[in-house]
Amino acid sequence: MSDASASVRTVHVLVHGTVQGVGFRYHCAYTAQKLGVVGQVRNLPDGDVEVMAQGEADVVARLISWLKRGPRWASVRTVTVTDLRAGCLESRRFEITG
Repeated sequence: MSDASASVRTVHVLVHGTVQGVGFRYHCAYTAQKLGVVGQVRNLPDGDVEVMAQGEADVVARLISWLKRGPRWASVRTVTVTDLRAGCLESRRFEITG
């Protein structure tokens, strides 16, 4: 594996708490775009928010730190992070998908 691919991190994140109806997806997309992360964010039927994100490992870590707080109107209870195969997302930007 090359050094470039070793520094890429791809994650699946579930954010639990009061995270719908508080602008979470929009603030998440703004933060991810500002950091240069690609992927997507969406609301789930159970009230959670799902995030798929890919970028430089340290930048993805910064996004995860933000997800643990969210926007000021959110009340994040727990965040579950699952690492995926590095580079598996084909996204070219960060989008709100649902």
